[in-house]
Amino acid sequence: MSANHLTIEGLRVETIDPQGRTALVDGVSLTLHAGEVLALVGASGSGKSMTCAACLDVLPPGTRRVKGSVSIDGRPCTATDLRGRQVASILQSPRTAFNPVRSMREHVRESLRVAGGGADAWADVRQAMRDTGLDDPERILPLFPFEMSGGMLQRMMIALALISRAPFIFADEPTTDLDLIVQREILDLLDHLKGERGLGILLVTHDMGVVARLADRVAVMEAGRIVETGGVMQIFHAPHHIVTRRLVEAHLSLYRQEPAA
Repeated sequence: MSANHLTIEGLRVETIDPQGRTALVDGVSLTLHAGEVLALVGASGSGKSMTCAACLDVLPPGTRRVKGSVSIDGRPCTATDLRGRQVASILQSPRTAFNPVRSMREHVRESLRVAGGGADAWADVRQAMRDTGLDDPERILPLFPFEMSGGMLQRMMIALALISRAPFIFADEPTTDLDLIVQREILDLLDHLKGERGLGILLVTHDMGVVARLADRVAVMEAGRIVETGGVMQIFHAPHHIVTRRLVEAHLSLYRQEPAA
């Protein structure tokens, strides 16, 4: 994991409609550095998840990427280059992210086929599981998704991301479906892994509390465009765009705090 930065340049995603084309993501440019968390925030439907999906060529039917590029340290990369090799994904719903009729061991085997693990790969798997708080790999590997809690499944998904040895992670609402205690544990885990392994994490979220806890920088999206970027302290204490101000004010109102003057 030696890459220093991942750059998204001029990304545009459109609907495929014989009556006309509509931009869902328009002109998005971002740089994610190793060892940082860049939070991509905005209301539902603002284009956050679509941006990640477009980079990895996993867009839903009826949409397509028409412009834009992704590069690693200045080297252009295809989606095939990125998926599971340079970028690992953590999804928001661990319960539906796993195939229900396959055990954790089978999911690991599939990840190792993509990552090209060597003879010592299973030792790395067990270490990755321990690093994510799954302290008894031999007990967990035979389990099926329905035999595990949501928190265990999310930790397993993070372990699979580590197995890939990808230097960057796209984490799309990684705590949305978890209770508050498990949310805190997962955020602590991601923060620890960022520091210990130097991972660059693109964190997709609408939860400004998660942003305050984990992010180093923030990019705010509205209607498919980036409307403001800045350090996390700047975003919370001196937001410029009206969309950013509304997000911060909504967050503070939940805790009955007044926004900074």
